Amino acid sequence: MREVLRRRQPKVVVKADLLPAVSVLSTAGLIGIPVGWIWAQLAPPQRVRVLSDGSLVAPELESWHQFDALVIFALLCMAAGVIVGALVWMLRERRGPVAMIAAVCGSLLAAWLAGLMGEMFVAGMYEVTGAPEVGDVVTEAPQPGTPWVLVAQPFATALTYGLLAAWNGTDDLGRRLG
Repeated sequence: MREVLRRRQPKVVVKADLLPAVSVLSTAGLIGIPVGWIWAQLAPPQRVRVLSDGSLVAPELESWHQFDALVIFALLCMAAGVIVGALVWMLRERRGPVAMIAAVCGSLLAAWLAGLMGEMFVAGMYEVTGAPEVGDVVTEAPQPGTPWVLVAQPFATALTYGLLAAWNGTDDLGRRLG
């Protein structure tokens, strides 16, 4: 019993994990480029009608495509977040809060980059060739929607990493076995 009480608790390693954390952050951030491209291929465009005052109005049921584009973006980011969380967990020698913070920050960077690159990819797909006239139906490029969707990927990364850490059950998260 005394042996259990005297056992030293593992300490958080920060200095040795900083350089690998930068690598995790930048690599996780690069995942945003393919996520943005996949979203650009899957997100539905919205058809809008040009009114006499120059404003654009979506016909009935067509405005639902804004929600579709938002949900597709959120689901792709959440899937990427789960993948990032699981892959960073597999870096056994670097497990801990430093790696988790780097993965979450990298996922936030990736979500922002996915939104930016996704808008660039769809801008080239739905170019307006000429000035539309009143009554014309024009195809409008999808947009990711609200900036709040950017928290989906970091949330999924933190949740995945946290669940794996809770499931591990060892004090040092298995680092000594790495």
